[in-house]
Amino acid sequence: MKHPLPAVLLAIYLVLMVSLGIAPYERGTWFAENLPVMITVFLLVVTYPVFRFSNTAYCLMWFFLCVHTIGGHFTFARVPFQYGNQLLSLTGLESLFPEGRNNFDRFGHFLVGVFGYAVAELAYRKKWVTSIAMAVVLGIFALGFWGALYEVIEMIYAVIAGGDQAEDFLGSQGDIWDAQKDMLLDILGAILATTLFAVIWRNRPSYYQAHE
Repeated sequence: MKHPLPAVLLAIYLVLMVSLGIAPYERGTWFAENLPVMITVFLLVVTYPVFRFSNTAYCLMWFFLCVHTIGGHFTFARVPFQYGNQLLSLTGLESLFPEGRNNFDRFGHFLVGVFGYAVAELAYRKKWVTSIAMAVVLGIFALGFWGALYEVIEMIYAVIAGGDQAEDFLGSQGDIWDAQKDMLLDILGAILATTLFAVIWRNRPSYYQAHE
């Protein structure tokens, strides 16, 4: 295979998904959390012959998908994340990563932003935009829109499911501003990811275009 990395990442992810699909904390929550992940993986696989992202984009997306799959197994509020919480506390963003709270879900929302890299790359390489700057703006706005839409989907699911299953899916852990903070982290993650995109593609675009 000319480009083996995407296949390797897919194989690792499938092993992880199947393993964590065995005896999750709550099956309904596991399905609700993993459904969007499964759809994403499916779309990446079926569109691969038509459009192949860079290895950087695939690695970023793969990392998020693995993190989200782990959250679906335990539920995000119950993922063993003690050391991660300690590391996030070093950021100084106490309003986003407060002590005494499992911040794995907040970490996951920040990682959602990696798809901003993929959106920017897609738009730039397909020439839907005329500059890297516009690709960056599109990537940030696209992730901001998706973050808001996902919070609405979470609300609808919680209203329908109700009870503990709704609480496990929302993962708000008593924070009335959880949805707003999640959306902010989606956008912050997208800003970081699209900044990385701008640095890579501004400095070495010919290399990546020649190796796709």
